[in-house]
Amino acid sequence: MTTTLQTRPVTETPRPVRTAPRRRKPRAYKIFRVVALTLTVLLFIAPLVWMFISSLKTNVDIYDASKTLFFTPTLDNYDNVLGRNNYFGFIFNSFWVALLSTIFSLIIGVPAAYAMSRFTMHRSAIVVLMARIIPGVSLLVPWYFIFANMRMVGGFGVLILSHMFVALPLIVYIMISYFDSTPLELEEQAQVDGLTHIGAFLRITLPLSVPGLATAGILSFIFSWNNFMFALVLSGANTKTLPVAIFNFVSYASIDWGSLMAAAVVVTVPIMVIALFTQKYIVSGLTAGATKG
Repeated sequence: MTTTLQTRPVTETPRPVRTAPRRRKPRAYKIFRVVALTLTVLLFIAPLVWMFISSLKTNVDIYDASKTLFFTPTLDNYDNVLGRNNYFGFIFNSFWVALLSTIFSLIIGVPAAYAMSRFTMHRSAIVVLMARIIPGVSLLVPWYFIFANMRMVGGFGVLILSHMFVALPLIVYIMISYFDSTPLELEEQAQVDGLTHIGAFLRITLPLSVPGLATAGILSFIFSWNNFMFALVLSGANTKTLPVAIFNFVSYASIDWGSLMAAAVVVTVPIMVIALFTQKYIVSGLTAGATKG
């Protein structure tokens, strides 16, 4: 009588998978990163802080090195800027020119960018890039000659047109990259349902491009608000913008540094507020072309 031995299967307990230990960044790299970030922040913040502190000083205190941080603050400079020199009128001029130049640039630039993107108009895009590269100062003399003969110098129209020269190429290039990242299949499906090219653009592509529109519009407004060169040559007494009006405090004999700093604060604060509350749209719009596809 034979007996059979039954053997149980041997089960091996799985060994834990060893993960490679994470390499810790050297301490020197962390110190270098902290120092580099600190220096970068100070490089950008220090002039703004000095400008704001100087706007609260008298001219005597500004020249006194012992009162760099410890001084008696005064609001006379802001009273001189906003009360006596009618800077609210210059603020309105800057806002009006920046707003209209941005709106007109969007109306012209967005369809142009869509056409260049969908119909691969590379040569037209190169021409727009060349217009963006050409320094604006090289165009001031012919512009002044032409607009002077048309009796437009000193009006809002010539300022809006000159600012559009800066805004249009910027808007076109931002929107080209954004339209390139938008799926073409959505427009083709809309055309199958009966829409035309223009209808698909207005109902499908344009609503999807709101972040890009916000980015282009905000940056165009900021550049127009800060533009100094065109307004200095082409503006008149009643159409001066804020950057040009700052020179009211610079004379041949002396410079009113306190009022000059206060006026610079008035110019800077609105743009900083706009950038602070719209930074989400700016970042999302600028990175949309790189993340979609």
